Amino acid sequence: MIYPRHSMTNDRSATMFEKKFIADAITRSAETELDRRRLFAMAGVGSLGAAAAVFVSSEPARAETGAAKWGDEDDSKAPSDASILNFALNLEYLEAEFYLRAVTGVGLADGMTTGRGNRGQVSGGRAVPFQSPLIKKYAQEIAADEKAHVAFLRSALGSAAVSRPAISLDASFSAAATAAGLIQPGQVFDPYANEINFLLAAFIFEDVGVTAYKGAAGFIQNKTYLDAAAGLLAVEAYHAGVIRTTLYAQGVATPALYGSVQKISDARDSLDGPTDDDQGIGTAAVANLVPTDSNSLAFSRSTGQVLNVVYLNPGRVNSGGFFPNGVNGRIHTSA
Repeated sequence: MIYPRHSMTNDRSATMFEKKFIADAITRSAETELDRRRLFAMAGVGSLGAAAAVFVSSEPARAETGAAKWGDEDDSKAPSDASILNFALNLEYLEAEFYLRAVTGVGLADGMTTGRGNRGQVSGGRAVPFQSPLIKKYAQEIAADEKAHVAFLRSALGSAAVSRPAISLDASFSAAATAAGLIQPGQVFDPYANEINFLLAAFIFEDVGVTAYKGAAGFIQNKTYLDAAAGLLAVEAYHAGVIRTTLYAQGVATPALYGSVQKISDARDSLDGPTDDDQGIGTAAVANLVPTDSNSLAFSRSTGQVLNVVYLNPGRVNSGGFFPNGVNGRIHTSA
């Protein structure tokens, strides 16, 4: 049997079809421009030339124009890398605004708060009247780190980055302190009034950030993003260690502080589900500066559990607490 020979025209058409097929597949699986470039390199199609570039540029990333509306997350599917990084960006916005206001009196520049979703304002926050030069230096370093985290995540996400949502740094802390039993209903807890209040407020954030990155690590597919998340987790753990150690040292002179920290820990536990993983800093007799499980491993929180804590609500909701209008991005509902 004689098989027909393919003409040059047919070969060219087949090649173009293969290029488009690969380009389409990569575009569908990528969230950002960086994703697409890396996937093309992994597929060995970096030299496809102008034709492949046309196919890529003609179809926006799924994170930008996916079938689901922005802000919707399909619970039946694992979250995409970009969705996870955007979830982290919301938390970094919160931490950066909290610390920057504590040490400088002002928050992020407007140019660092734009992006997808509704950009909100920040209520509350002012410079803390630090008495201890050491605590002030700690706060300054952490503030610089959190600002850099925002810049890094926004750069990694590119046009897929979400904007800063509305953030409460006033009423939310009073609500959290009331829930923890630190103040009575109707009273006000001002995290910027003094160093101790500042440290207690920082304790609310830092442990949550560590468990959030720990919980997200298993869902990140892109190795470069996973490496970045590991770096962010390490820095947040360092921050949590600084805050926990400083609070413990302050408790030596004021032992009642150990009980206040434990109340915050208990309040977080009451928000994120039936498990009792969260831990305070110990007592005057026994320190607990590194919260771990029986294997000395840090525990994790799901994105839903993290939102339970920052929304200050144990139910399934889309807003509240530190994010009065909710977070931006596809992951936005608490557990």
